[in-house]
Amino acid sequence: MTNYQTDIAENGGHYWLKRYYFARAAFSIIWVAAALTAGRQSFTIAAILLIIYPAWDAAANYVDAARNGGLANNRSQAINVAVSLIMTVAVIVALTMSMNWVLGGFGLWAIFSGLSQLATAVRRWKTSGGQWAMILSGGQSAIAGAFFIAQALKPVEPSIANVAGYAGLGAFYFLVSAVWLTVSQMRQKTA
Repeated sequence: MTNYQTDIAENGGHYWLKRYYFARAAFSIIWVAAALTAGRQSFTIAAILLIIYPAWDAAANYVDAARNGGLANNRSQAINVAVSLIMTVAVIVALTMSMNWVLGGFGLWAIFSGLSQLATAVRRWKTSGGQWAMILSGGQSAIAGAFFIAQALKPVEPSIANVAGYAGLGAFYFLVSAVWLTVSQMRQKTA
C-alpha cells in the first residue's frame, strides 16, 4: 500500500469515527430530552425509551465493528453487542417487576458495556484521536453501573431520570471525541 492509499484509509476511518461519535451524541441528547420530558410523564414512553437505549447501543456497536473489520476483529465490540442485546431483553422482563430491577439491570449493563468501550478505546488509541474521552467514558460507565446497583437496592423506586444522567454523560463524551477528531482533521489539512 502506498503512502497515498494509507492516508486515504486513515482519513476515511477518522471520517467514519467522527460521524459515528456525532451520531451517538445526537441520539443520546435526543434520548435524554425525551426521557426527561415525555418519559417522566408516561410509564409507557419511559418503558419504550428504556428498551430502545440498549438496543441502540447494540446496533451502533455492530455497525461500527462491521465498518472496521467485523465483530471477529473487534472482540470488545462483539461483547458489547451481545451484552446490549441481553440487556434489551432483560429490560423488557424487569419492567414487569419494578424500576428497581430495571435500574439494577442497567447497572450491570453499564459495567460490562463500559469496560467493553474502554477496551475498544484502548485498542484504537494509536490509530484514532479522541480516545482519551472514550477511555474516561468507559471507566465512568463502569463506576456508574456500581452506583446504579447500589441505588436499585434501596427501597425508593427510581425513575427514568436516574438513567438520563448517565446517558447525558455518554452524550458529552461522544461529543468531545467527535469535536476532537474534527479539530485534529482540520489541523492536518492546514499542515
